[in-house]
Parts: sequence; structure tokens; C-alpha cells
Amino acid sequence: MSSVAATQFLPVVATASMVRNYLVVSVHDVAPSTQAITEKIISEVARRGIRVCSLLVVPDYHHQGAAMKDRQFVSWLRDLEAQRHEIVIHGYFHERPASTTETLRDKFITQLYTQSEGEFYDMDYDEAFRRIKTARDEFSAAGLKPRGFVAPAWLLSAEAERAARDAELEYTTRLRSIRDLRSGENFAARSVVYSVRNKWRRSTSLAWNAALARFLKPSALLRLSIHPPDYSYPAIWRQIVDLMSAMDGVRTPITYQDWIAEQRSMTDRGA
Repeated sequence: MSSVAATQFLPVVATASMVRNYLVVSVHDVAPSTQAITEKIISEVARRGIRVCSLLVVPDYHHQGAAMKDRQFVSWLRDLEAQRHEIVIHGYFHERPASTTETLRDKFITQLYTQSEGEFYDMDYDEAFRRIKTARDEFSAAGLKPRGFVAPAWLLSAEAERAARDAELEYTTRLRSIRDLRSGENFAARSVVYSVRNKWRRSTSLAWNAALARFLKPSALLRLSIHPPDYSYPAIWRQIVDLMSAMDGVRTPITYQDWIAEQRSMTDRGA
């Protein structure tokens, strides 16, 4: 790496003891309408030595149509899964209509912070279970094997989390953690993520994530969450590339489902 920004992400020390440190790169909002840009992201990520990603697939993105009915899209996902990428259920519609009963706090989170995409933010159990189970069944019928459920914007009510567990999903993630739905164990793991909706958000993201990446260097697991629009902003994408490049040879790329399996294996061994 030659850019100044790259030095922000260089490890404190690269020793053999760091071999067990992991990196999960997740690509969010995967849908037929974002397939082309997602393909470019996966290709760019692979060029940086990261050949497995967790792909967060939306069953019916913004009501554009059922993803699992798009035969070409499904075939593409199957090929990626065969290459050891992971398919994750990411909400159902990825949108949440505004409610007249929202508090100011609710409005801030669901409208300003997430731009009306916090679908499972305050969803009740029955509706959450219906959507998650429907998504699971649709994915399974298409020949895919989802193990995890991640709510849009990582906003997941307690009832919706219970629904994901009862729908036999293995794990979920939030912005600052990963939860094994089988054991109930919670693992602290902050995600590096960008907001690109306007110029001030992009500038803030660049400064914040440069500092955050330095803070997270000692963490056993680093999470990098990429959204399709990130690729369209050169400064944002350059910082993402620098971060991935700095992790080459320092962290082992892994998917969420394999990371959870590793944690369970360590528990079984009494590690």
C-alpha cells in the first residue's frame, strides 16, 4: 500500500499469535437490483485475498419482487454458496413504514438514522416469525442454506430475535455484537460500516472509521460491513480497500456461520 490512509490500518504488531484473529467481510442489501454492483464488490474483495464473504440477501427488497423467483439471481447465489460464501437472510422487505404512534426517539432511529429501513426495530413476535420463516422456506426451496438472520440496520426487537431463534436460525448480529441464537451467548464485536447518503455523512464516516479501525486492532474478530453504494464513492472505497489490504496475512477471512461454528468448537473443547 502506498496511500497515507493505508497506514491508519497497519497492525500494531504482526506475530504468529495473531494467526487466529479473524475478519468477516459482509456485503449487505444483496438483491436482483444490486447484483451487478455486488459482483464488482465481491471481485474487488477477492483481489485483496478475501475469498469468502457473508452475503446478506433481502428476500423482497423494497417490494421490488421476490428474489427467489429470479432464476438467474438464484443460480448466481448457488454458485457463490458453492464457493463457500455464506447466504444470510437480511430482513424481508428492508423497509419500515412510519407510524403515527412513534416517539421522538423512534422517529430519530427509524427515519433519520435508518431512513425508514429499520424493518424489525419494534416488530412483534408473530409478524417477525412469519416473515423470517417465510424467508427461510423461500431460500431453502431455492436450494440455499441460510444459517443466520440479520435485521436491516441491525435493529432487532427482543420479540423478533426470539422469532429468529424459533425459526431455527443459528445466529444474528447487531452493530456491536454477534449472538449465538442456539446457546444465547453474546460476543462483543463492533462492525466498521459507512454512511454515504450525503457529504457530511461520508466525511464523518471516513474520520470515524479511521479511528475505529485503530481502536479495534486488538480485537480477535474484525467486522467490515459493505453496502452497495459504498463502491460508488472513491474516498470511501479507497479506505475500505486499504483496510482489507492491511488485514492480508494478519487476519483469517471467515464467514459468520463458520465463526460461530469455531466458537462452539472452542467451547466444546473447553478452550
